[in-house]
Amino acid sequence: MIALLYAWILSRKILGEDAGDEKMRELSRRIKEGALTFLKSEYKILIIFILIVSVVVSFGLGVESAATFVVGALFSALAGNIGMRIATSSNSRTTQACKKNIGSGLTIAFSSGLTMGLSVVGLGVLGLTILYKIFGDPVVLYGFGFGASSIALFARVGGGIYTKGADVGADLVGKLEAGIPEDDPRNPAVIADNVGDNVGDVAGMGADLFESYVDSIIAAMAIAATGLVVGQMNTIAVILPLIIASIGIFSSILGSFFVRVKDSENIHGIMDRGIIAASVIVAVAMYLLLTQYIGEVEVAGVKYSGLDLFISIISGLAAGLVIGFATEYYTSDSHKPAQEIAKSSEQGAAINIITGLSTGMKSTIIPVLAVCAAIVVAYKFGGIYGIGLAAVGMLSTLGITLASDSYGPVADNAAGIAEMAHLEGEVRKRAEALDAVGNTTAAIGKGFAIGSAALTALALFTAYVQATGLSAINVVQAPVMVGVFIGGLLPFVFSSYTMSAVGNAAGDMVEEVRRQFKEIAGLMEGKAEADYKKCIDISTKAAIREMILPALLAVFTPIVVGLLLGAEALGGLLAGSIVTGFLLAVMMANAGGAWDNAKKYIEAGNLGGKGSKTHVAAVVGDTVGDPFKDTSGPSLNILIKLVSIVALVFAPLIL
Repeated sequence: MIALLYAWILSRKILGEDAGDEKMRELSRRIKEGALTFLKSEYKILIIFILIVSVVVSFGLGVESAATFVVGALFSALAGNIGMRIATSSNSRTTQACKKNIGSGLTIAFSSGLTMGLSVVGLGVLGLTILYKIFGDPVVLYGFGFGASSIALFARVGGGIYTKGADVGADLVGKLEAGIPEDDPRNPAVIADNVGDNVGDVAGMGADLFESYVDSIIAAMAIAATGLVVGQMNTIAVILPLIIASIGIFSSILGSFFVRVKDSENIHGIMDRGIIAASVIVAVAMYLLLTQYIGEVEVAGVKYSGLDLFISIISGLAAGLVIGFATEYYTSDSHKPAQEIAKSSEQGAAINIITGLSTGMKSTIIPVLAVCAAIVVAYKFGGIYGIGLAAVGMLSTLGITLASDSYGPVADNAAGIAEMAHLEGEVRKRAEALDAVGNTTAAIGKGFAIGSAALTALALFTAYVQATGLSAINVVQAPVMVGVFIGGLLPFVFSSYTMSAVGNAAGDMVEEVRRQFKEIAGLMEGKAEADYKKCIDISTKAAIREMILPALLAVFTPIVVGLLLGAEALGGLLAGSIVTGFLLAVMMANAGGAWDNAKKYIEAGNLGGKGSKTHVAAVVGDTVGDPFKDTSGPSLNILIKLVSIVALVFAPLIL
């Protein structure tokens, strides 16, 4: 409740800031209306899905599970909705603040992200606490996680298809064919592109990390409750994940005070300062709580010292930081990998794409080793329960981590508004500097989301093994081998659908932008206004149409495999999907981020600058990378969690 109250105070403060002149307010209004139009269309589909699934769950597993499913879905949608509304209200205010200095612009954009982050963690902890208080059984909470995961997948996939369909269409025709700058108001797709930043990277990311957050807490609580009966579950082991999350909320609020900037200061490290401060605060608080106050925790007859569990928690927190900084290294234009991709563009688009793919594949090494180290350390000191706590520990500072990520789309929109409103050069320069930082924080956020998904999915997997009573999964058995291969295949088929969906949406957008350039007299000369609404409608319809099949594939595959091949084969499917899904997600997200920043490195004046052949090749690479980093890659981390939570929810029917 404190998190939600602080988020409300921040939102009031943001809305009290100057939104700029009439042109800036009009652009912001169009972006907000486009985003709300998409959400309204998406929610119509989601309401039908929620009603059908809740009825199925009610008949198959009971009214309690159905009720928690509905609550989880509503809270997940609400978290994304709150974040998107405040983000679309903050963009022009960030632009206007840049007229004063860059620090003022950063404060508004970051406060918008912090509103989103605190709304997610506040709703997550509040929802789980109320439902646990009512039902007293963590197993019933699986329905809450299932609801959150379902909405997250629709939001992430739909938002990703929307944003990249608009972005790719805008770039292919605007930049490459017409030769006009990014965010040029003559480009009919430019408003849809800015809308997409919000529905994909704010509403979609919010629902995504809300799902990770609650799923990790539920899994740890359920593991702790093994062997206990309802009414005897109010042990410290069951409650501890909620305590960790609560301490993380206070740590995120305190860490946010470290995100301050002077006008002359290099702003690239400001976000890292807040995340590191919050991580240190939560680590100190957890050490004191576990070693000085709690002392010893018993799980399934095994006693663990407070220090043992502290080490398990810290292993997850440390892995999250390592993955975040590794992502920054591989994607930031200030480091060698992105610069090498930029350099390769001198040999053409094909070499750019080859180098980008190579970079993405190589970038999987550190995240995998970080997760492996966290698993080994957590299990050594806390057993299976320790793995669950490691996932909670990694996500404990989500309030500020998500703030740094959600800051990105606001800064991107602010730079776009500065361009479209033809503001003076110094204001545009400051807004573009904030946007450049946002590209890095967005990449770090995606890396963190994918890393947390792997650890959360693993925690859910261990909970599944316990729920089904499997002491081991024998991979030599034919059904299990089939399950492993189907699980390994699932992320590739899923990515194929989401990539082709972006291609289809972008194709529709390309045709529309070409039509407007050809048919609207005076558009290229700046004497007529583009039909932005038509492009928004195209992105909305394409996203809604294309998101349904991938989402249904993720929900029904584990159920079908479990019913046909059994619980052990489904366990094999979960293992296969976690491994290939994690690797593919990291590769795609980092390759896409590196392609994007390689292009921006050239646009900053390096290797020939804007308009050069090198730049054209880099734009092609960035266009390929767009669905990698903003649609398929981020959606995969939801896929591996959704498959796991579906297996858990329907385990009684499968058995």
